[in-house]
Amino acid sequence: MEHWNSTLGGGFILMGILKDSGSPELLWATLAVLYMLALTNNGLLLLLITVDARLHVPMYLLLGQLSLMDLLFTSVVTPKALVDFFHRENSISFGGCALQMFLALTLGGAEDLLLAFMAYDRYVAICHPLNYMVLMSTRVCWLMVATSWILATLSALGHTLYTMHFPFCMSRKISHLLCEIPPLLKLVCTEASRYELVVYVTGVTFLLLPLSVIVTSYALILFTVLHMPSNEGRQKALVTCSSHLTVVGMFYGAATFMYVLPSSFHSPKQDNIISVFYTIVTPALNPLIYSLRNKEVIEALKRVLGKYRLQTHPNF
Repeated sequence: MEHWNSTLGGGFILMGILKDSGSPELLWATLAVLYMLALTNNGLLLLLITVDARLHVPMYLLLGQLSLMDLLFTSVVTPKALVDFFHRENSISFGGCALQMFLALTLGGAEDLLLAFMAYDRYVAICHPLNYMVLMSTRVCWLMVATSWILATLSALGHTLYTMHFPFCMSRKISHLLCEIPPLLKLVCTEASRYELVVYVTGVTFLLLPLSVIVTSYALILFTVLHMPSNEGRQKALVTCSSHLTVVGMFYGAATFMYVLPSSFHSPKQDNIISVFYTIVTPALNPLIYSLRNKEVIEALKRVLGKYRLQTHPNF
Protein backbone atom coordinates (compact mmCIF):
# COMPACT_ATOMS: atom_id res chain seq x y z
CA MET A 1 0.00 0.00 0.00
CA GLU A 2 1.27 3.48 -0.87
CA HIS A 3 2.54 5.55 2.01
CA TRP A 4 1.92 9.23 2.57
CA ASN A 5 4.87 11.33 3.68
CA SER A 6 3.37 13.61 6.30
CA THR A 7 6.42 15.88 6.37
CA LEU A 8 5.56 17.12 2.89
CA GLY A 9 2.20 18.47 4.03
CA GLY A 10 -1.30 17.49 3.04
CA GLY A 11 -2.67 16.76 6.49
CA PHE A 12 -5.78 14.74 7.26
CA ILE A 13 -9.50 15.00 6.61
CA LEU A 14 -11.76 14.90 9.67
CA MET A 15 -15.02 13.31 8.55
CA GLY A 16 -16.88 14.32 11.72
CA ILE A 17 -20.61 13.73 12.17
CA LEU A 18 -22.32 16.70 10.52
CA LYS A 19 -22.23 15.60 6.88
CA ASP A 20 -23.51 12.09 7.59
CA SER A 21 -26.47 13.22 9.68
CA GLY A 22 -30.00 13.45 8.30
CA SER A 23 -30.35 17.13 9.27
CA PRO A 24 -26.82 18.59 9.32
CA GLU A 25 -28.01 22.19 9.69
CA LEU A 26 -30.13 21.33 12.73
CA LEU A 27 -27.27 19.35 14.28
CA TRP A 28 -24.88 22.26 13.57
CA ALA A 29 -27.24 24.67 15.35
CA THR A 30 -27.59 22.27 18.30
CA LEU A 31 -23.82 21.90 18.66
CA ALA A 32 -23.37 25.68 18.38
CA VAL A 33 -25.92 26.27 21.16
CA LEU A 34 -24.27 23.61 23.36
CA TYR A 35 -20.85 25.18 22.76
CA MET A 36 -22.11 28.65 23.70
CA LEU A 37 -23.74 27.10 26.76
CA ALA A 38 -20.44 25.45 27.72
CA LEU A 39 -18.55 28.74 27.32
CA THR A 40 -21.13 30.72 29.30
CA ASN A 41 -21.65 28.23 32.13
CA ASN A 42 -17.98 27.40 32.68
CA GLY A 43 -16.91 31.02 32.25
CA LEU A 44 -19.49 32.23 34.76
CA LEU A 45 -18.56 29.55 37.30
CA LEU A 46 -14.87 30.42 36.92
CA LEU A 47 -15.68 34.10 37.39
CA LEU A 48 -17.69 33.44 40.56
CA ILE A 49 -14.96 31.28 42.09
CA THR A 50 -12.33 33.89 41.22
CA VAL A 51 -14.08 37.04 42.48
CA ASP A 52 -15.98 35.69 45.52
CA ALA A 53 -13.64 35.25 48.49
CA ARG A 54 -16.06 32.86 50.22
CA LEU A 55 -15.49 30.33 47.45
CA HIS A 56 -11.70 30.38 47.90
CA VAL A 57 -11.71 26.96 49.55
CA PRO A 58 -10.30 23.68 48.17
CA MET A 59 -13.66 22.30 47.02
CA TYR A 60 -14.36 25.30 44.80
CA LEU A 61 -10.75 25.77 43.71
CA LEU A 62 -10.86 22.21 42.33
CA LEU A 63 -14.27 22.90 40.78
CA GLY A 64 -12.81 25.99 39.12
CA GLN A 65 -10.06 23.87 37.59
CA LEU A 66 -12.67 21.42 36.30
CA SER A 67 -14.53 24.30 34.64
CA LEU A 68 -11.28 25.55 33.11
CA MET A 69 -10.49 22.09 31.73
CA ASP A 70 -14.00 21.71 30.30
CA LEU A 71 -13.85 25.16 28.73
CA LEU A 72 -10.50 24.45 27.08
CA PHE A 73 -11.38 20.89 26.08
CA THR A 74 -14.53 21.83 24.18
CA SER A 75 -12.72 24.79 22.59
CA VAL A 76 -10.01 22.48 21.21
CA VAL A 77 -12.60 20.61 19.12
CA THR A 78 -15.93 22.39 18.69
CA PRO A 79 -15.05 25.71 16.97
CA LYS A 80 -13.10 23.95 14.21
CA ALA A 81 -15.89 21.42 13.63
CA LEU A 82 -18.49 24.20 13.36
CA VAL A 83 -16.38 26.44 11.12
CA ASP A 84 -15.34 23.54 8.88
CA PHE A 85 -18.95 22.61 8.19
CA PHE A 86 -19.85 26.24 7.48
CA HIS A 87 -16.99 26.56 4.96
CA ARG A 88 -17.39 22.99 3.61
CA GLU A 89 -13.78 22.29 4.54
CA ASN A 90 -12.70 19.67 7.06
CA SER A 91 -9.00 19.27 6.49
CA ILE A 92 -6.44 19.58 9.27
CA SER A 93 -2.68 19.82 8.86
CA PHE A 94 -0.32 17.19 10.24
CA GLY A 95 0.91 19.63 12.89
CA GLY A 96 -2.63 20.76 13.66
CA CYS A 97 -3.72 17.16 14.13
CA ALA A 98 -0.79 16.47 16.47
CA LEU A 99 -1.54 19.63 18.47
CA GLN A 100 -5.24 18.81 18.74
CA MET A 101 -4.43 15.27 19.91
CA PHE A 102 -1.92 16.53 22.48
CA LEU A 103 -4.32 19.12 23.90
CA ALA A 104 -7.28 16.72 24.00
CA LEU A 105 -5.22 14.02 25.73
CA THR A 106 -3.77 16.53 28.20
CA LEU A 107 -7.12 18.02 29.14
CA GLY A 108 -8.89 14.66 29.25
CA GLY A 109 -6.14 13.10 31.37
CA ALA A 110 -6.00 16.09 33.73
CA GLU A 111 -9.77 15.95 34.24
CA ASP A 112 -9.54 12.21 34.89
CA LEU A 113 -7.06 12.76 37.73
CA LEU A 114 -8.81 15.87 39.03
CA LEU A 115 -12.10 14.01 39.48
CA ALA A 116 -10.29 11.54 41.76
CA PHE A 117 -8.81 14.39 43.81
CA MET A 118 -12.27 15.98 44.07
CA ALA A 119 -13.64 12.70 45.44
CA TYR A 120 -10.84 12.62 48.03
CA ASP A 121 -11.69 16.23 48.98
CA ARG A 122 -15.32 15.23 49.62
CA TYR A 123 -14.15 12.21 51.63
CA VAL A 124 -12.02 14.38 53.91
CA ALA A 125 -14.76 17.02 54.28
CA ILE A 126 -17.42 14.49 55.29
CA CYS A 127 -15.44 11.79 57.09
CA HIS A 128 -12.75 13.95 58.75
CA PRO A 129 -14.25 17.46 59.04
CA LEU A 130 -12.13 18.45 62.06
CA ASN A 131 -8.91 17.76 60.15
CA TYR A 132 -10.12 19.18 56.84
CA MET A 133 -7.94 22.31 56.79
CA VAL A 134 -4.87 20.19 57.60
CA LEU A 135 -5.48 17.36 55.12
CA MET A 136 -6.88 19.68 52.43
CA SER A 137 -4.97 22.91 52.87
CA THR A 138 -4.65 25.37 50.00
CA ARG A 139 -1.11 24.11 49.43
CA VAL A 140 -2.31 20.50 49.16
CA CYS A 141 -5.10 21.60 46.83
CA TRP A 142 -2.74 23.33 44.40
CA LEU A 143 -0.36 20.36 44.62
CA MET A 144 -3.25 18.16 43.43
CA VAL A 145 -3.97 20.56 40.58
CA ALA A 146 -0.31 20.66 39.53
CA THR A 147 -0.06 16.86 39.69
CA SER A 148 -3.11 16.50 37.44
CA TRP A 149 -1.72 18.88 34.81
CA ILE A 150 1.88 17.58 34.88
CA LEU A 151 1.10 13.84 34.71
CA ALA A 152 -1.51 14.37 32.00
CA THR A 153 0.85 16.56 29.96
CA LEU A 154 3.70 14.03 30.12
CA SER A 155 1.41 11.14 29.16
CA ALA A 156 -0.15 13.14 26.31
CA LEU A 157 3.24 14.21 24.98
CA GLY A 158 4.55 10.65 24.86
CA HIS A 159 1.43 9.28 23.15
CA THR A 160 1.25 12.13 20.65
CA LEU A 161 4.89 11.86 19.58
CA TYR A 162 4.74 8.08 19.23
CA THR A 163 1.39 8.03 17.40
CA MET A 164 2.45 10.67 14.89
CA HIS A 165 5.78 8.99 14.11
CA PHE A 166 4.05 6.13 12.24
CA PRO A 167 3.88 6.19 8.42
CA PHE A 168 0.31 6.84 7.33
CA CYS A 169 -1.39 5.48 4.23
CA MET A 170 -2.52 7.66 1.35
CA SER A 171 -6.09 7.43 2.62
CA ARG A 172 -6.11 10.42 4.96
CA LYS A 173 -9.76 10.32 6.03
CA ILE A 174 -10.21 10.13 9.80
CA SER A 175 -13.69 8.83 10.58
CA HIS A 176 -13.92 10.88 13.74
CA LEU A 177 -14.72 14.32 15.12
CA LEU A 178 -11.15 15.01 16.23
CA CYS A 179 -7.64 13.62 16.03
CA GLU A 180 -7.50 10.82 18.60
CA ILE A 181 -5.30 7.76 18.87
CA PRO A 182 -7.78 4.94 17.98
CA PRO A 183 -9.03 6.39 14.66
CA LEU A 184 -5.54 7.53 13.66
CA LEU A 185 -4.04 4.09 14.21
CA LYS A 186 -6.50 2.74 11.63
CA LEU A 187 -4.62 4.78 8.99
CA VAL A 188 -1.19 3.41 9.91
CA CYS A 189 0.49 1.35 7.19
CA THR A 190 2.80 -0.63 9.48
CA GLU A 191 2.27 -3.11 12.30
CA ALA A 192 0.96 -1.19 15.31
CA SER A 193 -0.62 -3.94 17.41
CA ARG A 194 1.99 -3.62 20.16
CA TYR A 195 1.40 0.09 20.45
CA GLU A 196 -2.37 -0.49 20.44
CA LEU A 197 -1.80 -2.78 23.43
CA VAL A 198 0.26 -0.05 25.13
CA VAL A 199 -2.55 2.46 24.50
CA TYR A 200 -5.06 0.01 25.92
CA VAL A 201 -3.01 -0.72 29.06
CA THR A 202 -2.28 2.98 29.59
CA GLY A 203 -5.95 3.84 29.13
CA VAL A 204 -7.09 1.18 31.58
CA THR A 205 -4.47 2.26 34.14
CA PHE A 206 -5.22 5.97 33.73
CA LEU A 207 -8.93 5.28 34.18
CA LEU A 208 -9.07 2.49 36.73
CA LEU A 209 -6.61 3.90 39.29
CA PRO A 210 -8.48 7.23 39.71
CA LEU A 211 -11.81 5.39 39.50
CA SER A 212 -10.74 3.06 42.32
CA VAL A 213 -9.94 6.14 44.44
CA ILE A 214 -13.38 7.56 43.65
CA VAL A 215 -15.21 4.31 44.45
CA THR A 216 -13.30 3.85 47.73
CA SER A 217 -13.88 7.47 48.75
CA TYR A 218 -17.61 7.27 48.14
CA ALA A 219 -17.95 3.91 49.86
CA LEU A 220 -16.43 5.47 52.99
CA ILE A 221 -18.57 8.59 52.53
CA LEU A 222 -21.74 6.51 52.28
CA PHE A 223 -20.83 4.62 55.45
CA THR A 224 -20.29 7.93 57.28
CA VAL A 225 -23.44 9.58 55.92
CA LEU A 226 -25.65 6.66 56.98
CA HIS A 227 -24.45 7.14 60.56
CA MET A 228 -25.05 10.91 60.65
CA PRO A 229 -27.58 11.92 63.33
CA SER A 230 -28.78 15.00 61.42
CA ASN A 231 -31.13 14.65 58.45
CA GLU A 232 -30.03 18.07 57.17
CA GLY A 233 -26.38 17.03 57.27
CA ARG A 234 -27.17 13.80 55.45
CA GLN A 235 -29.11 15.63 52.76
CA LYS A 236 -26.40 18.24 52.18
CA ALA A 237 -23.71 15.56 51.91
CA LEU A 238 -25.78 13.47 49.50
CA VAL A 239 -26.58 16.48 47.27
CA THR A 240 -22.90 17.42 46.99
CA CYS A 241 -21.83 13.84 46.33
CA SER A 242 -24.60 13.11 43.83
CA SER A 243 -23.47 16.05 41.67
CA HIS A 244 -19.91 14.77 41.58
CA LEU A 245 -20.98 11.18 40.94
CA THR A 246 -23.13 12.29 37.99
CA VAL A 247 -20.15 14.06 36.41
CA VAL A 248 -17.91 11.05 37.15
CA GLY A 249 -20.42 8.69 35.53
CA MET A 250 -20.61 10.75 32.33
CA PHE A 251 -16.84 11.20 32.04
CA TYR A 252 -15.73 7.67 32.86
CA GLY A 253 -18.55 6.08 30.87
CA ALA A 254 -17.49 7.88 27.69
CA ALA A 255 -13.76 7.36 28.31
CA THR A 256 -14.24 3.64 29.00
CA PHE A 257 -16.25 3.23 25.81
CA MET A 258 -13.55 4.94 23.75
CA TYR A 259 -10.31 3.67 25.29
CA VAL A 260 -11.07 0.48 27.24
CA LEU A 261 -13.63 -1.44 25.20
CA PRO A 262 -12.01 -3.29 22.26
CA SER A 263 -12.66 -1.62 18.88
CA SER A 264 -14.68 -4.64 17.74
CA PHE A 265 -17.36 -3.68 20.29
CA HIS A 266 -18.08 -0.26 18.79
CA SER A 267 -18.33 1.21 15.30
CA PRO A 268 -16.80 4.51 14.04
CA LYS A 269 -20.30 6.03 14.07
CA GLN A 270 -20.74 5.12 17.74
CA ASP A 271 -17.28 6.55 18.47
CA ASN A 272 -18.35 9.82 16.86
CA ILE A 273 -21.49 10.02 18.98
CA ILE A 274 -19.48 9.37 22.14
CA SER A 275 -16.88 11.97 21.13
CA VAL A 276 -19.64 14.58 20.73
CA PHE A 277 -20.90 13.64 24.19
CA TYR A 278 -17.59 14.11 26.02
CA THR A 279 -16.28 17.06 24.01
CA ILE A 280 -19.43 19.19 23.78
CA VAL A 281 -22.37 17.87 25.82
CA THR A 282 -20.54 17.06 29.06
CA PRO A 283 -18.69 20.43 29.30
CA ALA A 284 -22.03 22.20 28.80
CA LEU A 285 -23.79 20.19 31.51
CA ASN A 286 -21.09 19.93 34.20
CA PRO A 287 -21.45 23.50 35.57
CA LEU A 288 -25.24 23.12 35.70
CA ILE A 289 -24.97 19.80 37.54
CA TYR A 290 -22.63 21.29 40.14
CA SER A 291 -24.33 24.66 40.65
CA LEU A 292 -28.11 24.22 40.33
CA ARG A 293 -28.45 22.57 43.76
CA ASN A 294 -25.42 24.26 45.33
CA LYS A 295 -26.49 27.00 47.74
CA GLU A 296 -22.99 28.48 48.05
CA VAL A 297 -22.67 28.99 44.28
CA ILE A 298 -26.17 30.48 44.01
CA GLU A 299 -25.49 32.84 46.92
CA ALA A 300 -22.18 33.86 45.33
CA LEU A 301 -24.00 34.63 42.08
CA LYS A 302 -26.48 36.82 43.99
CA ARG A 303 -23.64 38.68 45.72
CA VAL A 304 -21.79 39.33 42.46
CA LEU A 305 -24.97 40.49 40.70
CA GLY A 306 -25.79 42.70 43.70
CA LYS A 307 -22.37 44.39 43.53
CA TYR A 308 -22.77 44.88 39.77
CA ARG A 309 -26.17 46.55 40.24
CA LEU A 310 -24.77 48.87 42.89
CA GLN A 311 -21.90 49.89 40.61
CA THR A 312 -24.09 50.49 37.54
CA HIS A 313 -27.16 51.90 39.36
CA PRO A 314 -25.86 53.52 42.59
CA ASN A 315 -29.16 55.32 43.24
CA PHE A 316 -31.16 52.08 43.53
